[in-house]
Amino acid sequence: MAIIKELKGDRPVIGERAFLAETATIIGTVEIGDDCSIWYGAVIRGDVGAIRIGDRVNIQDNAVLHATYMQSECIIGNDVSIGHGANVHGCIIGNDVIIGMGAIVMDNTVVPDGTIIAAGAVVPANQVLEPGIWAGIPARKIKDGSEAVQAKAHANAEHYLLYKKWYESQMNL
Repeated sequence: MAIIKELKGDRPVIGERAFLAETATIIGTVEIGDDCSIWYGAVIRGDVGAIRIGDRVNIQDNAVLHATYMQSECIIGNDVSIGHGANVHGCIIGNDVIIGMGAIVMDNTVVPDGTIIAAGAVVPANQVLEPGIWAGIPARKIKDGSEAVQAKAHANAEHYLLYKKWYESQMNL
């Protein structure tokens, strides 16, 4: 069972049908929506700022969600994929977004609906991005937003609903 810790009187709230891997850690002021999956080694640390996660979000292996004390909180929309080893820190992520493997998105940044942050990209603090695909260090827009980009992000989140079912079906064996 995942590590779920109350801190300073705040206990994480977990939505319906959420899959929490045994080694996931969820602490403090955290709200996780319905049909989410929190994978192995992921850390969602709502100790210094709230973390609010929408529905059908997947937080992949070894990703970290956190904030900065009295400066930011982390808000994640619906149908979002946060890739393996990503660091999402005190920012706002829209709907139908992919944060790629190893990417870093810093405090008070806004990532709009239908956006992909490429693997390894670094988005500095206090940015308001436009929809599209962003890559590099620091991240720069390499492709404009489109229905195709948004559909790709949405489809990725849908795949994780299937993966979640594979693991859920084995949990009672």
